[in-house]
Amino acid sequence: MNIKENRIKEIISYRRKIHSYPELMFEEFQTSKMVCEHLNKLGFSYEYGIAKTGIACLIDSGKPGKTLLVRADMDALPIQEENKTEYSSKRNGIMHACGHDGHTAVLMGLASEIWESKETILPKGKVLLVFQPAEEGGGGADKMVEEGIIEKYNVDAAIAMHVWNHIDVGKVGVVNGAMMASVDEFEIIVKGKSGHGAMPQYAIDPIVVCAQIITALQTIVSRNVDPLDACVVTVGNIHAGDAFNVIPETATMVGTVRTFSKKTYELVPKKMEELVQNIAKGFGASANLNYKRINKPTINDPKISDVVRQAVKNVYGETILTEENVRSMGGEDFSAFLDKVPGCYFLVGSRNVEKGFVNAHHNSKFDFDEKALGIGLSVLKETIRLYLLE
Repeated sequence: MNIKENRIKEIISYRRKIHSYPELMFEEFQTSKMVCEHLNKLGFSYEYGIAKTGIACLIDSGKPGKTLLVRADMDALPIQEENKTEYSSKRNGIMHACGHDGHTAVLMGLASEIWESKETILPKGKVLLVFQPAEEGGGGADKMVEEGIIEKYNVDAAIAMHVWNHIDVGKVGVVNGAMMASVDEFEIIVKGKSGHGAMPQYAIDPIVVCAQIITALQTIVSRNVDPLDACVVTVGNIHAGDAFNVIPETATMVGTVRTFSKKTYELVPKKMEELVQNIAKGFGASANLNYKRINKPTINDPKISDVVRQAVKNVYGETILTEENVRSMGGEDFSAFLDKVPGCYFLVGSRNVEKGFVNAHHNSKFDFDEKALGIGLSVLKETIRLYLLE
């Protein structure tokens, strides 16, 4: 299942072209066109326009069996690229700073590999190649699920890879259970009573209320969540008032909550509501909590994870596998697929200190070792073969 040199060059070429012309969420028109042209060239039929710019390409072995969904995300980020390479972004203020260009290129390469060796890669059953828009905060996976992609194509399981600059190139990260955290956003608006800063007795200071709430929110993690579980509650922004000597009428703070387990996922907003309301009431103020769900936790199914592990072992040997720096409190909307069917989200190391590929994802100088693309493609191919053989 190792990849030939000409295929490696092909996917690197695709990746660099996509990198040069990045597109934001739900605007991946040029990228989608490139994918569609590639699928047309191979003679594969597909559905375009799922969640606006998404593509689903079902490839049937012709023999009864299960259907495995394989996803790649296509969107870029609103970041000005600082790298100076031949494939640097040509669009001001937009860049592929997370590796989605590589994911799309790998899935295009996978389509080519299946076209050349269909009977080997697809011993039976079907594979559904999904090119997804808007992973970066747009909930593209959720929208594809809402539009019925799982039911329409009778999907049994789902897998996806992500290049990862926190793992050295040549390593593949696979874990069971919680892989990435849920992503929630909250806004707390506290209303007090405006007054002169020199006469606080005639006012109700919403800033003081916010200070108490911020401190209390941390007790959710330290005193309500199981210490063996993981949870983050972060207030990232607070705004109140415009003058140094005026107690404002209102104060607003926004932040994020990250959780791994479904139990904590349900617990946090309830506890937050209790704390916010009771603290505000205790100071004679009022408060409103707006709590927004963005992504659920990304939870790997152990059986599918075992298939991925075995695929890695078959192609590269056991020593390439790692669980170090794999789990993250970052979020991933692939969780929408995994909420519907079992699956595995795994990481392909792309860090190379000697070549300078060390910057983290979402950094304006992010880039990765393209050797990771061939590794990712090899693992996907073997995973598909093993899963469909079951």
